[in-house]
Amino acid sequence: MDRRNFRELLEERWAEGKFVCVGLDSEFTKIPEAAHRPGVGVGVDPANTIVAFNRAIVEVTHDLVCAYKPNVAFYEAYGPEGMMALQQTIADIHAIAPDVPVILDAKRGDIDNTNLGYVAAAFDYLEADGITVHPYLGAESLQKFLACTEKGIFVLCLTSNSGAGEFQRLILKNDEPLYRFVARRVASEWNKNNNCGLVVGAMYPDELSEVRGLVGDMPILMPGVGFQQKDVPLEKQVEQVVSAGKDSRGRGMVVNSSRGIIFALKGADFAEAARRETQRLHDLINRFR
Repeated sequence: MDRRNFRELLEERWAEGKFVCVGLDSEFTKIPEAAHRPGVGVGVDPANTIVAFNRAIVEVTHDLVCAYKPNVAFYEAYGPEGMMALQQTIADIHAIAPDVPVILDAKRGDIDNTNLGYVAAAFDYLEADGITVHPYLGAESLQKFLACTEKGIFVLCLTSNSGAGEFQRLILKNDEPLYRFVARRVASEWNKNNNCGLVVGAMYPDELSEVRGLVGDMPILMPGVGFQQKDVPLEKQVEQVVSAGKDSRGRGMVVNSSRGIIFALKGADFAEAARRETQRLHDLINRFR
């Protein structure tokens, strides 16, 4: 592929007022029948169906988004065919929307030499533009990722799952919670190549605001808008996340919605529904920005 720099691609999308990231958490059992595709034998083929479904979503949303974020779990579940579906999905995004970066939601992180394999899989085989990683093994273990100067490396800081606080909110000896320490360390020590970002759940506006104050204009990936806060009106969710998460330029946000967009409707018009939900989120972000 031609040279692709994640941060440059992202900045271009931000300059156009685009901050929505569509999470391609394309769980086969939830994909509408209208997107089902046959395999070599009789019956529906999961891998072909996932590829067709993702392509339909990308075709109708690419002019509104700043990134796509496929979660590897929904592809790995189908073995080699699933991984080929993931590879094809990323190739389709590059073909349909060459200016939109792809963040591989893989949450990788292991000892130094093992990460060489993860780097090769994410960036050489799959040709993703960014990846999520966890910080638990420290900066030394992640050097193979951090050295990829053209890629976006998003470090888990305060995640959106209900059990995130078990470790991430632990109070350290300096009376600082662990997630704040991670944010400061990534911003001050790990971001030498200006290719780091953080993952902070959208449902934590107070903590998100704290993290933004610590890291300046670093990109923050904000999962959890929409479905994960279904008891809170979307307008209120977006108002809070934009107020807390925007940087000094009114940018810096990668606002992710997955199920709330891709599974907005189960009928034949699923793609049109995904377009409407993406447009709605896009408009709300820019209203409050």
